[in-house]
Amino acid sequence: MEPYSGNDDRSRIPAGELSFEFFRASGPGGQNVNKVATAVRLRFDVLRSPSLTEPQRARLLRLAGHKLTGGGELLIESRRFRTQEANRQAAIERLERLIVQASVVPRVRRPTRPTLASKKKRLEGKRTRSGLKTRRRSVAGSEDW
Repeated sequence: MEPYSGNDDRSRIPAGELSFEFFRASGPGGQNVNKVATAVRLRFDVLRSPSLTEPQRARLLRLAGHKLTGGGELLIESRRFRTQEANRQAAIERLERLIVQASVVPRVRRPTRPTLASKKKRLEGKRTRSGLKTRRRSVAGSEDW
């Protein structure tokens, strides 16, 4: 198996770090669905992978969510297609997208203060709304219906 690599150099993962498990899938496939193990479960050990940088690893662990096992393995299942190879490729592509997403360094948010114009606009909106509600009130002494 040749090394897995996505469109981005940051997502290179050697094939030796990936393990695949095939099992029977439900869904389309006719009688084959009960005989052929076409669904795939890809395992990737995030915690012990030498291919990831520490910041990538931390972001990938956060992104993985419920796909992560207690031992730090990322599990990706694919059962969408009727062939093992198509499901294997789909699982690899999903892993690739996760790694590329984890490779993007998030921009640091710098807190800003509201501008004077935005403050004036907010207060004017509050005055308008207050006036509208005041005009809706019944006039004291005109409750004779």
